[in-house]
Order: sequence, then structure tokens, then C-alpha cells
Amino acid sequence: MSKKTKHPLRDAGTDRAAADGVPVTPQTQAPAYKLAFNDFDFLCRDELRPVRLQLELLKPEMMLDEYGVQSTIVLFGGARIPEPAQKDGARTKTLADLSRFYDEAREFSRLMTLKSKESGGREDVIVTGGGPGVMEAGNRGAVDAEGVSIGLNIVLPFEQAPNAYVTPDLCFNFHYFAIRKMHFLMRAKAICVFPGGFGTMDELFEALTLIQTGRMQRVPFLLFGRDFWQGIINWDALADAGTISAEDLDLFRFVETADEAMELIENWGEPSARDSIPGR
Repeated sequence: MSKKTKHPLRDAGTDRAAADGVPVTPQTQAPAYKLAFNDFDFLCRDELRPVRLQLELLKPEMMLDEYGVQSTIVLFGGARIPEPAQKDGARTKTLADLSRFYDEAREFSRLMTLKSKESGGREDVIVTGGGPGVMEAGNRGAVDAEGVSIGLNIVLPFEQAPNAYVTPDLCFNFHYFAIRKMHFLMRAKAICVFPGGFGTMDELFEALTLIQTGRMQRVPFLLFGRDFWQGIINWDALADAGTISAEDLDLFRFVETADEAMELIENWGEPSARDSIPGR
């Protein structure tokens, strides 16, 4: 990890430490005396929301830059999809059947991380939401390949804590969904979406909308599990109704396996890859 040259001015960390050694008086114990950046009650005020938004944008960006991450491969997918070995405990038969995508996510991540290691771990780094299910499988595949991966966690009342496979130095936590979404896409070279629920669909449609409207360049966009996605969303009905253009259905492709996904991403720039490969 690179480090910036220190400047000659006294740094804020030194002053923060020095503040702990001041005499205990009514003045030094008053909230007004606390250094603003060391006053958590102050930083959590509603008026400081713009500052907190900026901090959540800056911290991961700076740390990813320092780590040398230049591009990422995004994995979205359900937190409730179990590992096949644990599918008997799934709450529905459908979730148990979808457990095969845990293995596909893990294998895809393993293969992509092997490719990433060719660039010294700077390009094509797997990034997930950092939690269980498909996210865990993605980070786990990177460990299988003895590489690194990113986890973008978010504070939720349930289902969210870092899984054990995220690279610790690349394990982030967010309060704001919007800033987390930005970090998912700011370095994205490909987006892979596995079966999931509201959160997965939110991420899917936001990314598709950014590409559709030209706010993000087109990248390989793969939906794992044709039967699942066509059962959940009537894509052709959207085009038939005119609420999207028929050409918008070409923004993504369906795949079933990790090997299919790797091949499609590798050949995405070729017209035959986008227009002729079965999976539309």
C-alpha cells in the first residue's frame, strides 16, 4: 500500500491525541471544547449529513487507490441463497434449488481472481456486498484463488455482517446506500447479477438505468439464471408496452455457468459475442 509523503504541518491525529491529556476542568469537559472532527455527537447531527456523505465517498476511494485497485468485477446476488451443503436448511424449496448459484458465483470469482492476479491484483478485482449468500460465495472464490476481494457492507438491522472471506483491508462499511452504490460502479468492468430479492433488483435496475441513459459506459452485464429472471420479470412485456426500447434488451445477457460468464466477458467487445451468443 502506498503512503503519501508527510507534510511539515502538525497533523490532526497528533492534536486529537494531545486533547486526551488536557487538565480536567468544566471547560475542557464541555462539548463545545471538543475538536470538531473528534466530536461524534456533532458529526452525527442532521446538519452534518453533507459532510458524512463526502466522508463515505472519500474513505473507500482513497483506500482503494492506495491499495492499487484500478478496476472491479461486480457481483450482486441474494443474501439468502445457501451453500449447497446447507440447502436442506433453506426456508423454501426454491432457495434450495438456487443454491447451485452459490457454487457458480464461487467458481466465477475464483476464475476471475486468477485473471486478476496476472495484473498484480490491480485489475478485475471481485467486489460484493460483503454479506452472506451469493456475496459470501464471491469473496470465497477469491480466497480459493489466493487473491483479494472487496466487500461493501452496509449497516442493516438484519442479514448484514462481513463474511469471513472479504480481504480485511478492503472490507468497508456504509451508512448511505447511495454512496455504496457509487462505489460498486465507479471501477466496474463487468456486472454479474445472481438471483436475489429487493436489494439485488434495486442494484440491477439502477445499473441498467445508468447504462441505458448513457450515464455509465456499457460493460458486460450478465444475469445468472435465465429461468429465475424470466420468471420474475417479463422483459419482453416491457419492450412490447414501449416503456423500454427493444434495443434495451440487448444491454444484458443470460448465463448459467461461470465458464459461460468468463467467455462472454472476454469476448464482449466483439459483435458476435453480444449479438449471436445464445443467452439473449
